[in-house]
Amino acid sequence: MKTLKTGVALAFALIITTAALAKEPIKIGFSDWPGWVAWQIAKDKGMFEKQGVEVNLIWFTNYTDSVNALAAGKLDANCEAWSDVIQSVSEGAKLRVVLVNDNSAGNDAVVAKPEFNSIKDLKGKQVATEKGTVEHMLLLSALARNGMGENSVKYINLPVDAAAAAFLAGKVDAVAVWQPWIGQLEREAKGKVLFTSKEMPGLIPDQLVFQESVVSVRSEEIQKIVATWFDVVDFIKNHEDEAVAVMAKVDAAKPEDYKAFLPGTKFFDLSANLEAFQAGNSDKSLVGSGRKISSFLQAKEVIKTIPDIATILEPKFVNALKK
Repeated sequence: MKTLKTGVALAFALIITTAALAKEPIKIGFSDWPGWVAWQIAKDKGMFEKQGVEVNLIWFTNYTDSVNALAAGKLDANCEAWSDVIQSVSEGAKLRVVLVNDNSAGNDAVVAKPEFNSIKDLKGKQVATEKGTVEHMLLLSALARNGMGENSVKYINLPVDAAAAAFLAGKVDAVAVWQPWIGQLEREAKGKVLFTSKEMPGLIPDQLVFQESVVSVRSEEIQKIVATWFDVVDFIKNHEDEAVAVMAKVDAAKPEDYKAFLPGTKFFDLSANLEAFQAGNSDKSLVGSGRKISSFLQAKEVIKTIPDIATILEPKFVNALKK
């Protein structure tokens, strides 16, 4: 009898706890990337309220901290690059991608000293970026397209911010970095962009990813959040200057400086999301790009096993909005 009463009490407590959690705002982590900073527009312009959903946007000055927070269950959702989602899942995290925010379309690049005019000119030179990151994949893609491998250069494994600092100090010949580093290196060190993510479309998608458990119990709210994103994309399209002002404020930047990041960001509307969630082998498909990214991560010993990419995707939210 005591066991039965204890079981009933625990079950009741679980129901109460679940109900209480359901009343809390959805906690979404975001960090310094145009496709993620854009969520601030939804907050400032009352778009979440319009859709009838409560969201707590949690800012991370360090992107990696946000990835770790989601994997540790401290967030309901986070804004992440596809490669980082795959890595977390391969390590046991239960996550679901519900939305593509954007594709990098130039905001990741190989930047070299001004005396270098092409990727081929980097043969035997010191090139730095962080092993296993999208920047590393970008560098290897740039080299491969020029008939070169990683051993064609003197590769130096440094965190992206440290790589940028090394370039600014004149300690390396080239780096693979993202914005705002690219702009800073061009301005302060006369860095020259030799290759960008625009030349490898689809391979650097940025996403909104949820805990699997949250998707199971709060689907109605997630549906409203996904719908809110498309309101954000429309706002950027129709009120660019106002949108940039909001985004720049988050990043403590001047609007005119932040606006330079927009051409390198392909914001994904509903049509682009529907295409991305379709199964396929091309880089435009999250399945296709996910398999290619997974193979890269495994080859670089970042992950041991390749997860089933299709099981990470939850397309029902964008599909529900299809006209």
